[in-house]
Formats: sequence, structure tokens, C-alpha cells
Amino acid sequence: MIRLELKLPEDYEGERLDKLLPFLVGDYSRTFFQNLIKDGAVEVAGKVITKPSFEPGEDDPIVVNLPELREPEILPEDIPLDILYEDDDLLVVNKPKGMVVHPAHGHESGTLVNALMYHCKGSLSGINGVMRPGIVHRIDKDTSGSLIVCKNDFSHNAIAEQLKVHSAERLYRAICWGHLPEQKGTITGNIGRDPEDRKKMSVVPPSPKGGGKHAVTHYEVVEEYKDFTQVICRLETGRTHQIRVHMTSIGHPLLGDEVYGSRKSPYKLSGQCLHAEVIGFTHPRTGEFMRFTAPLPEYFSHLLEIMPK
Repeated sequence: MIRLELKLPEDYEGERLDKLLPFLVGDYSRTFFQNLIKDGAVEVAGKVITKPSFEPGEDDPIVVNLPELREPEILPEDIPLDILYEDDDLLVVNKPKGMVVHPAHGHESGTLVNALMYHCKGSLSGINGVMRPGIVHRIDKDTSGSLIVCKNDFSHNAIAEQLKVHSAERLYRAICWGHLPEQKGTITGNIGRDPEDRKKMSVVPPSPKGGGKHAVTHYEVVEEYKDFTQVICRLETGRTHQIRVHMTSIGHPLLGDEVYGSRKSPYKLSGQCLHAEVIGFTHPRTGEFMRFTAPLPEYFSHLLEIMPK
């Protein structure tokens, strides 16, 4: 049994216990926690709570007794990889749209990690644990494009530091709704959990008690269409769903984004039109700055051809 002691954030008072726990703990569904509560495995302020609808007070300590779960064995899978570069320390892959980066609940196979384990024969960095070997940064399932994968801990630490200090170059190509007021611009706004929907991120006001994380996105218009605009976005920081959240915050959500966009796409799409086109970094071993471009996926190129201007 794993005993987790949790503290309720200030702005969570008045919410159901079964809605709070998936956010506070993560990795498990609301249904999982509903059953856990009914089994008497959750305590609030020293008392066992068996009603999922119970609402803890702001100062009530919460204890969750999780059953010990063995991490599933991640198996190598012979899945084709689009490799842009590879050497003994790292590789750069062009991840296809629809592929999950690493295994998680509901996605135990068919991920980029499964493919990498087959291709690299176990030669992947281990810093992020057995579930995420080689993974130093991620992109969303429905975002395609360039991703650095590290084969050893030396390269992993070096690339992670470049991402931390924002010295790596990351350019994304996107299609957003409407026309932007300026050809170039910068969006600055802290990104944190959406207070209305904890499964989403949003731009939140700075707060001494934690108002999200500082985030900066630079954008430049590439071409305008009748109802949409093609843009290049340069990440100065790398927060969860940063481009999607920032573009939505200025009234121009990404085409196809069913999470942050409210308008229905006139085209048949699977998720947001977002492609991690360019990745640039200093090689950990040689000190050489390297820059790679992932070609646009077919669906993206097709959209650019058929969208009316």
C-alpha cells in the first residue's frame, strides 16, 4: 500500500473529492478514485470518507492509500520511425500525428517509446524511468514533428539543461482561426490549470501562492486565408499545451483543436493543426549547434492547398 498525504490548494474548496483526486494525484481516472473512496481507502481530516461526493474543507489534510501497482513491462515493437538524425548519443525523430510519446494508462503499446526500444535495442537514457526511456521532452499525441531522443544519461542531462535555460530552438507551424491583428507578435501569460476545468490548461493571473508558470510564445504570420492564418510560433518557454493555450487566449485557437477551440472545423481533422517543424540544439558531445527540419505531414500540406484565400 502506498500512502499519499495531500494538501488541498486554496482555490479547490467546495469541489467533490472524486473530482479533486485525479488532479491532485494524477495518472488515474475519476472512476478509479470513486471506487477507492467507496472501499474506504481515503481519509479526510483523520476520518475515513466513503462518499465520492464529499467536499473537503480548505485546511483538511487528505490521505490516499493507493494499492501498489507493478509498472507494466514496456515491450519493444517493430514500428517504423522517421529518423531525421542519429548517432551514438541521440537521435531526432519526426513523430507522426496520432502517436503517443510514452506509455500511460490507456496507451500501453504503439507509442514512440515502444518503437524506440525496438530500434535502439535498449540503448536509451534512464533518467525518466522505465516508462519514459530516452524521453527528454514531449509533444502532444495529435502534434506531429521533431523530437530529440537521448541514448544515454550524459546526453539527456545536457539536452535537458538546454531546454531548461531555453537555449534550444523550437519552431512550430500552425493554422489558427481568423486573422491576427499584427504580422508579428509576442504572447506572454502564465500557464496553469484551468480553474473551471482541471483537465485543461489556461492563462492564469500571477499569484504569490502559485499562478501557473511564466510562458512566452512569439508568432509570425506566414500566409492568410479566407477564414484562417498560417503562422510560425517560436517557443521561448516550453509549458504544457503552450501554443494551443496562448493562441486561444488572444482569440485565435488552432484549427482542429477540440479541447481549446469552440468552433467546429469545416475539415475532417484529428486534433489540432500543429507541427513541431524545427528543433535546434548544441550537441552534448561535439559542442556543434545542430538544426533539423521535419517536413510537413501530408494532411497539413493538403489543407494549405485547398483552403480558400
